[in-house]
Amino acid sequence: MANFVLVHGGWYGGWIWKRVARHLRDKGHDVYTPTLTGLADRSHLLTAGVNLSTHIQDIVSLIQFEELKGVILCGHSYGGMVISGVADRISEHISSLVYLDAWYPNDGDSLFTLSSDAAQLANIKNIGRYGGIARPPIPADVLNVNERDRAWVEKMSTLHPAASMFEGIRLQGNHLKVKKLTYIMTSLKMPQLMQFYERLQKDPAWITRTIESGHDAMLDNPEGVVKLLHEAIT
Repeated sequence: MANFVLVHGGWYGGWIWKRVARHLRDKGHDVYTPTLTGLADRSHLLTAGVNLSTHIQDIVSLIQFEELKGVILCGHSYGGMVISGVADRISEHISSLVYLDAWYPNDGDSLFTLSSDAAQLANIKNIGRYGGIARPPIPADVLNVNERDRAWVEKMSTLHPAASMFEGIRLQGNHLKVKKLTYIMTSLKMPQLMQFYERLQKDPAWITRTIESGHDAMLDNPEGVVKLLHEAIT
C-alpha cells in the first residue's frame, strides 16, 4: 500500500480532498491531507509573515515527523509551488510527484511572476483591500466548480496569505530526481496553467494526462483523480 500526501491549492484546506481521500483509504492506502498555515482550519494563524517557505515547511515537517517514505506527493493549483519546494528539500522521501492542474515553477519563480500582467494587477488590487496581507478567494464559478458544490466551496474558502504568492521559490533541482513525474491538465484548460502542460508534454521525463473536470478535479471527478493517482504509484 502507498503513502499519499495531498496538498490543496489557494484559499482551500485539507477539506477539498475528502472524496479522493475516502476512495484511497478504502483501497487500503495511507492518506494525509494537511491544511497549510493560515488557511481553512488554520486560518487563525494568518499573518503577514506566512509565505511559501512556511507552506513548504508545513509539508516537509509532516513527512519527516510521520516518518513517511515512498510518498506520492500531489499538489493542486498553488500546491504545485509547495510540492516543488518539498521535493527539492527531501527528494529521498518522495517516489512520485503529481501536479494536478498546478503551477510548476523554475528556480526564482513565484505565483506572481508566473501570472499574466492582468492577473498581477488584479492580485495587487485585491490584496490591497486586505492591508497587503491576504487575497480573497476567486469565485467558484470562475473555476468552473460544478453547480452542486459551488455554494459549499465559497463557504469553505478563506483568505490566502499574500506573501506566499510573492515569494520566489528556491530550487536546486533535486525535485527532478524523483522517480516518477506526472502533470495532469483538466478540461478547463486555464491558460496560465496550459503553459506548463504544453512544455512538459515535450519532456520525455514526464507523464502528462488529462481529466474531464473543472479546475477542482477532486470535486468534479474524484474517481478520475483516484485512477490517475493510482497510476503514479511506483
